[in-house]
Formats: sequence, structure tokens, C-alpha cells
Amino acid sequence: MKKMSNTLPLCLLTILLLSQICSGIKWLALSHTPVSLHINQTHHCKLLPGLVSSQAQLCRSNLELMQTIIAAAREVKKTCQKTFADMRWNCSSIDIPRDSSRYRPDLDRGTRESAFVYALSAAAISHTIARACTSGDLRLCSCGPIPGEIPEPGYRWGGCADNLHYGLVMGSKFSDAPMKMKKAGSHANKLMHLHNSEVGRQALRDALVMKCKCHGVSGSCSIRTCWRGLQDLKDIAMDLKTKYLSATKVVHRPMGTRKQLVPKDIDIRPVRENELVYLQSSPDFCAKNDKLGSIGTQDRQCNKTSIGSDSCDLMCCGRGYNPYTEKLVERCHCKYHWCCYVTCKKCERIVERYVCK
Repeated sequence: MKKMSNTLPLCLLTILLLSQICSGIKWLALSHTPVSLHINQTHHCKLLPGLVSSQAQLCRSNLELMQTIIAAAREVKKTCQKTFADMRWNCSSIDIPRDSSRYRPDLDRGTRESAFVYALSAAAISHTIARACTSGDLRLCSCGPIPGEIPEPGYRWGGCADNLHYGLVMGSKFSDAPMKMKKAGSHANKLMHLHNSEVGRQALRDALVMKCKCHGVSGSCSIRTCWRGLQDLKDIAMDLKTKYLSATKVVHRPMGTRKQLVPKDIDIRPVRENELVYLQSSPDFCAKNDKLGSIGTQDRQCNKTSIGSDSCDLMCCGRGYNPYTEKLVERCHCKYHWCCYVTCKKCERIVERYVCK
């Protein structure tokens, strides 16, 4: 084995360890790309982790787009973990170790957890690109189009709309590329991932809303300048979480001249376009099971007074919990001074927390 050149930056050597992840969402390994690395030369593309050949080609022809895609990978990880912080499965498996060669089985198998991550990933990459057009971070695109309909009296179109169309075109081209390869795993998994990715993009389309800014004497808001803007990714993730909780189990069976995904228990109807689907049932995620991708809930924090999924009864799976105390330092007794600053004191308080046995 040849020794690598000492001239290769250490940060690139680090992310090379992630280049063999076996999954259609392996591009999420880009979240480990060091912030200091700027993709400004075509040879950087082959050093990025998790890219299939068509994604690497897109990188070479759209170098400036890659910083936005890297940002999207970081957003997926952060948003997924925050959205599921109150559940037994808390999306921790999306953050694979630097020396790992693949994701855990909960994301490699056709589970509802995998369905959510594919949907969120597809939505996030298009969301990030659309907003990068608006902010001027991408020279290849600009503001979205002005709507054709005439606004109501007192309203006018203006501002800079999020360029959803460009985000969807470039985002789907990048995120769907692994599933469109000949060697993309089983046909059933490929159909599932493509379907769930499209569900994510549809949730993004539904999140394009009218936003307005007031104008007028003394804040009278006699005129509103409006544009079409996307809701925050966290709101889209919550919508997808609702779809995750009601996801439909499907089977891959012949329908006419080809095999399709159909609901396992409801053969009388096809799969709906706005529902997440999965092929394999998930474990309960109570106990550690490496084969199923469960890390268990031991030492997870729980809420003693909650009746939801973060309650100690549900989170700890009946094993019980241990209490501990924590000292919090907070700002308090804040005062506003004319003009214009605020001073605060620091206060300490002791809170009791609980972790699963």
C-alpha cells in the first residue's frame, strides 16, 4: 500500500475514513467535513466522503454548491436529533463514528426510522439550496419568481422569495443519485427510499408560505410587502415526524407487469403520495442490540412528570430511573437602563433530573 503524500491536508485525510459508507444517504457523512475546508478545486470532490460517481460529477461542475450541501448534511443531523430527543429512538445513529464504514442497521434496513431520515434529508438539501439562492450565497441562482396572482388590496409582491424550484431541481438531482444507480441495493429498498424522499420534498412544497413586512406611518401597516418563503426546517421535520408516527408498512409484490410497493394490510388501495412507508418493523429500542441498530435507553434523561414519549415510564421501558441534582446558573433580576442596555445578576438554583437505569 502506497504511503499517502504528506502534502495532503490533515482534514481531508480525516474525512477519507468515511468514504465507504454503504447507504443511499451516505452523503450525510459530509457533516463531518471540517468547517475550515472550502471546496474550491475540482480535485477536492474525489476526496469528499460518501459521494457516488454522479454526485462527484455534480460537485465538479458546481463547486460552490458543495458548501451548501455540506451545510445541509449538518442540518439533517442536528434537526433529526432535536426532533426525536423525546423518543427512545433519538436519531443518534445518524452521527456515525469517524472510523466506521457504514450506518447502523436502523438506517440500513427498510425501517420507519430510515424512512424519516430519507425524507428529512431530501427536504433539507432542497431547503438549504433554496435559501442559499435568496441569501446570495450561490451565484448560479437568485430570488424565486414573483407569484402570478394579484395580491389583495393593501398587499404587494416584493422582497426576495426562496427559490424553491431551483432547490428542488438541484437537491433531488444530488440526493436521489445513489438510488438511481444500477447497484443501488434491492429494488424494494430503492422504491421505498425514492418514495420517502419525494414525501420529504412534498412536505417542503407545503411549507412555502406567504411572508410579509409592514410599511406605513408610525407602524400603521397600511401596506404589506409580501413574498413566498419557506418555513424553518424544524417545522418541516415536525410535519415529517407526524408522518413517521403514522407510516405505512408495505410489501413488494407484482402489480400488473411489474413489482410495486403496496400496503401490507390494506391491499385495496395504493400507497399514498404523502405517507411515509417502510418494509421492516423496528425494535422497541429499549435494550442495546447492535444487529437491529438499537443503542437502548440506559442513561437517557427522562421526564418524571410527563405523560408523553419522554416520560420515565416509557423512556426507561419499565426498568426504573435514577435521580440526580444539577446546579444551574441563570441570568435574573434584569433591569433596563435608558438608553439602551440591560444589566442582570446571576442566580443559582438546584434542579432534580432523572436518567434511565
